[in-house]
Amino acid sequence: MSLDVEAFIRERLPLEPVVGAPEVRLHRAGPHSGLMRLADADPDFEPPYWSRPWGGGLVLARHVLDHPSLVTGRRVMDLGCGSGLVAIAAALAGAAEVVAVDVDPYAITAARLNAAANDVALSYLRGDLTRGAPPDMDLILVGDLFYARGLARRVEAFLRRCQSGGVSVLIGDPGREALPAARLRVVAEHPVVDYGDPGGAVRNAAVYALI
Repeated sequence: MSLDVEAFIRERLPLEPVVGAPEVRLHRAGPHSGLMRLADADPDFEPPYWSRPWGGGLVLARHVLDHPSLVTGRRVMDLGCGSGLVAIAAALAGAAEVVAVDVDPYAITAARLNAAANDVALSYLRGDLTRGAPPDMDLILVGDLFYARGLARRVEAFLRRCQSGGVSVLIGDPGREALPAARLRVVAEHPVVDYGDPGGAVRNAAVYALI
C-alpha cells in the first residue's frame, strides 16, 4: 500500500452520524470519495465493505444501544467488524472489552479511526476465525456476514461451536439470500437504511439468535 490509508480515510470519507444509530459517527464513503485510488495502489484491495454501514450491522448496533444490558460488563467480539459500527455501539453501551475482528486490513484501519472518533477503546484482530475454536468471550455479535453461501456456511458452523462452548451469539441481517433463517429465531426488528442496496433503500432488518 503506497497511499497513507489513514490520511485518505480522514480526508475523503466524511465523519457523519449513522442514520438509524446517530449515537455513532463513522467515516463514510460518498460518490466522490475516490475509493478506486486505494484499489489502484494495492492489487490485494478487496471490496470496501468497511466504507459504509450495512443493514445487518445497523440493526444490531441499534439493538445493542437500545438494550445495553446485553453487553454491559461483558467481553464482546464483533465478528466481521467492517467499519466497527457494532463494536463501537457495544463499547458505548458499556461492554467491559470489545474485540473488532476482520480479514480486511482496511477494515481494521477504518474501525480504529472510527473508534477514536467516538472516543471508545477497542482491541483489534485481523484474521478468519471461522475455522478455529470458540474465542474466550461472553458474546459474539455478527452483523451482515451472510451475503455469500460459502461464507454463510462457515460462519454458522463457527457460531454454533461458539454457542455450544458457552458463548452467546446475536446476528444482525436484513434478509440476505444466504441467511439460514429457518435455523434462527427473531429477537427484534427495525427498519434500516441498507447501503448494500442501490440508492440506500429502507428495509426491515432483524436481530437473530441461533435455534
